[in-house]
Amino acid sequence: MHQQQQISPSSQPSLFLSVSVTDPAKITNAVQPYISYNLTTKTNFPDYQGQEKTVTRRYTDFVWLYDRLFAKYKGIFIPPLPEKNSVEKFRFSAEFIEMRRQALDTFVNRIASHHELQHSEDLRTFLQTDEQTMERVRSQDTGIFKKKQSDLMQIFRDVQSKVTDVILGKEKPAEESNPEYEKLKRYIYELEDHVAEAQKHAYRLVKRHRELSQCLADFGKAIKLLGACEGDTLGTAFSEIGAKSEMLSYKLQREAHHLLMNFEEPLKDYVHAVQSIKGTIAERANAFRQQCELAETIKLKEIDLKNLKLFRSEKILEAELELEELKADGQEATRRFENIVRLMNEEIVRFQDQKTEDMGLAFHEFAKGQAHLATAIADAWRSLIPKLDSL
Repeated sequence: MHQQQQISPSSQPSLFLSVSVTDPAKITNAVQPYISYNLTTKTNFPDYQGQEKTVTRRYTDFVWLYDRLFAKYKGIFIPPLPEKNSVEKFRFSAEFIEMRRQALDTFVNRIASHHELQHSEDLRTFLQTDEQTMERVRSQDTGIFKKKQSDLMQIFRDVQSKVTDVILGKEKPAEESNPEYEKLKRYIYELEDHVAEAQKHAYRLVKRHRELSQCLADFGKAIKLLGACEGDTLGTAFSEIGAKSEMLSYKLQREAHHLLMNFEEPLKDYVHAVQSIKGTIAERANAFRQQCELAETIKLKEIDLKNLKLFRSEKILEAELELEELKADGQEATRRFENIVRLMNEEIVRFQDQKTEDMGLAFHEFAKGQAHLATAIADAWRSLIPKLDSL
């Protein structure tokens, strides 16, 4: 159960919004099978439909929510979605489904606890509308992949042309030269590398636990069969060794699952979180370039207007109107860029605080699990020593 998020001053009634993602179910009566989830929202937000409501959602609905928030909340670090497993044999395994459920639960509750994102109309739609309405909203939504093929080809040609101009030196994109911003970018890119490396080794730890579990299970069966061939004390000792091996195999298997869910997956989640932040950095770079391009265009228009006035051209009025429109666009671009900078400065502090808490919990779970496992292994083998000494 999630802690209710306290978001209002103490002088006012405490508002809360929490969501539980539960009951994953495989739906096969569709063109392609998928997993559905029940989302139960508990809240006293005045614009929600009652204090508790349950709806059914699928992964593509979560993708819709992420895309909408990323498009609307420039400068805010949108929580990452779990990756989509394209390997068919793993898509519907019990373990993968549980990992996906846990990750989606984390995703939506991070949004629900964010002081700005929790007020999103798209979040309210996602948490409140019935399944048919949600499907209709999702299918009607427009984006780059809803465009006609001809539009897509033009977009790709424009991008390719832009990249070619930069490579050939015809155009150098405006880059923000801010020491604090450069420091932030270095931190994010280094963090991605380090967390990805840690996650890779966490994966290897999980794999090693599972391999050792299987080895102990196989050894246990073999030694019990060996004990059955022997008689008296030796046969009994072998049987007990086999039983202890099988018991420890089960403990290792459980610890491998614990490591996966509470250590490797949180690390993987932060790899995705950093990648999402890089998307916000790219949006900031785009906003800066737009601001610079408009400023340059305004300068050129001002020169054109001076020339028109010098020659008393009849196009002066039209040029003045164009310049006024450009200046308004330039002011809006500056406001948009400055807003992204302000939000990112706030978001990086919040992200680091959350990361400290989440990483601390993940490593605490890792250390606790390893300590319990080591104790269980030591106790199991130690209990056999007196019996083996008496042989």
